[in-house]
Amino acid sequence: MDMIVTPTGKLQGEIQALSSKNYTTRYLLVAALAEGTSTIRYPAHSEDSDAIRRCIRDLGAIVEEDDEKIVITGFGRHPFPAKQLNVGNAGAVLRFLMSIAAFLPEVTFVNTYPLSLGKRPHDDLITALQSMGVEVEHHNGRLPITIRGGNPRGGKIQVSGSVSSQFLSSLLFLAPLLDEDSEIEVLNDLKSKVVIGQTLEVMRQAGIVVEASDDLMHYKVPGRQKYLAQTYTVQGDYPGSAAILAAAAVTDSDVTVHRLYEDSKQGERAVVDVLRAMNVDLTHENGVVRVRGNGKLTAGEFDGDEFTDGVLAMVAAAVFAEGTSRFYNVENLRYKECDRITDYLTELRKAGANVEEKRDEIIVHGRPEGLEGGVEIDAHFDHRVIMALTIVGLRSKQPIRIKEAHHVAKSYPNYFDHLLALGAQVEWVK
Repeated sequence: MDMIVTPTGKLQGEIQALSSKNYTTRYLLVAALAEGTSTIRYPAHSEDSDAIRRCIRDLGAIVEEDDEKIVITGFGRHPFPAKQLNVGNAGAVLRFLMSIAAFLPEVTFVNTYPLSLGKRPHDDLITALQSMGVEVEHHNGRLPITIRGGNPRGGKIQVSGSVSSQFLSSLLFLAPLLDEDSEIEVLNDLKSKVVIGQTLEVMRQAGIVVEASDDLMHYKVPGRQKYLAQTYTVQGDYPGSAAILAAAAVTDSDVTVHRLYEDSKQGERAVVDVLRAMNVDLTHENGVVRVRGNGKLTAGEFDGDEFTDGVLAMVAAAVFAEGTSRFYNVENLRYKECDRITDYLTELRKAGANVEEKRDEIIVHGRPEGLEGGVEIDAHFDHRVIMALTIVGLRSKQPIRIKEAHHVAKSYPNYFDHLLALGAQVEWVK
């Protein structure tokens, strides 16, 4: 399904933020790794969370759910020996489960999205698992990947953090269940450190002891631990809400989003500060963000590694800002569902944006008068690109057509429903 986005002058109304995809995924995993029954309240419903639900069921977890909660009886460190797992297009789910699969004699992760997840590299995690005595068969670091484990070893473990923090999170989830104590050292740089903070937060809520250095580059994890069955409540999602807030910022608006807590460890919480720095009229208190936009923004310079999954939405806002904006330290965007620098900027140019790229930067020369639009653009099967291109369409002079926009369901299935409720002119077409 494609989406036609027609220029929209005004957005108004209130919505509840969707639940956090990152926290839902992590809570589902630690619940499966516990021996006992856990409850997850207000879980996210998306293709990613559906993927991990499906996979932990295949691995032996009992999963029951209703409209408000999921109840999971876990398998601990004894997953069912599934022969095959299908994570869909969910990179984080694949990487987290690659480590858990080290307890299995043999399991293959299949490649159902060869043009998206199938292109993404996992070499750094593969190398770390091999050093732990796990045999990994792969295709130049890519899917399909077969894990042959059974008895992974702890001890001294090294993993590069220069491509993705998900590799480190994966090993952190595994290490407490090993017979030996582990020391994990991160080599090179560590991208998206704030997301590691979420992993550590969830692990500690699950009763796991982890000692992390202040710079998050070294970890000591005692072995022979057990994840405790707990009740978890999922907070609102900043990465998805970033697109809603940016849409409000570039239009005449009065938009309120609930369940976005000020003390959240989601790095994308920084998008609130980014929009303020762009002189957007915005308040944030008691878990409520209110934007009273007038479409007039000021350019700025921002460290994108602080809010990785919010960068594309903020770039879309910067397209309409007065002056030149710079988003730096964002090379890891190249290793997502698509190359979120080259592929995204290619589509922005089609719509009329003046943007340039460097290896780890996005530079936006703002056009406050708006863009021409009137084009068909390719979102490259990427949910974040779909959401960000929608923002651009709202301020274009002519409608834009976003191909395969239904892939927004990977993280935010009701994104367009929320925009419609706020007054956006968007329409599904075949």
